[in-house]
Amino acid sequence: MTGRELEWSRGDRAKAAAKLMVGWVALLWLLEVVDVASGHALDSLGITPRTPSELIDVVPAAFIHFGFAHVAANSVPLLVMGFLAALGGLRRFAAVCALIIVADGLGVWLIAPAHTNTAGASGLIFGLFGYLLVTGFVERRPLGVLVGLLMAAIWGTSILVGLAPTQTGISWQGHLLGLVAGVTAAFVFKHRQP
Repeated sequence: MTGRELEWSRGDRAKAAAKLMVGWVALLWLLEVVDVASGHALDSLGITPRTPSELIDVVPAAFIHFGFAHVAANSVPLLVMGFLAALGGLRRFAAVCALIIVADGLGVWLIAPAHTNTAGASGLIFGLFGYLLVTGFVERRPLGVLVGLLMAAIWGTSILVGLAPTQTGISWQGHLLGLVAGVTAAFVFKHRQP
């Protein structure tokens, strides 16, 4: 493979990652428009803890938001972190996201306070943050380490604030569980060296 072919494949990978994440974020906005138009009928897809029938909402809850401000707050970090994570390959990215969403959702179902309704992409965002933060170290790739440090510099403070149990109206449990799931995904889906 020539250098030009390799460069083209990287460009194709970046285009695919960008299209995927723009589509993902657009879907979140579309779902919120539908939610508002339906009198917030989709809000019921959030996770109510320890209710067996709510287990089916573990995955949909990651796509539902409680208002436009909520989806707006999640859009930029999801777009950026998702794009960076998807550069490692779309199949790997799908597996990482699936692990984070399911582990985070199940954890929220188990430990969130009773009579709460948890939804939103922030658990996934915290997971992608954790994944990007450690994957370069796990795989011993200098560029990955640099990306992790850059993510820590840009979003580290926000992540720490989001983990504080003193904040009302946010699921610090979902944030913490997402972060742990993302770090775990970096080890589970580690690129094997030839």
